[in-house]
Amino acid sequence: MVANVLLIDDETDFLAVMAERMAARGLRVSTAASARNGLAQAEEGDFDVIVLDLAMPEMDGVEALRRLKEKKPEIEVILLTGHASVKQGIEAMKLGALDLLEKPADMNILAAKIEAIQAKKMMG
Repeated sequence: MVANVLLIDDETDFLAVMAERMAARGLRVSTAASARNGLAQAEEGDFDVIVLDLAMPEMDGVEALRRLKEKKPEIEVILLTGHASVKQGIEAMKLGALDLLEKPADMNILAAKIEAIQAKKMMG
């Protein structure tokens, strides 16, 4: 079963590169260049994992995570950050983020985390 991933990041170049790399690994990837757009897609779609940038201009990743978990508490979220504070990271984990990875994310690590989520879903 192919994992269905939503990638949310305001940096469009980074978004395109990450989506391409994830697709090359056999993942089904949708993208959103803003938190609001991503939240709308998450509500409508059936995603296994959401990969969410922590630092975005209109709504930060912590607020987006809070809203995602209110609507879909079962959704797994991996946060990416180029410059998060420890406080933000702790807050995100308390809200239910699965993990917090530094940008640029190591594709092997990110893919392994997504595969682990998918395997866990398939088992039960």
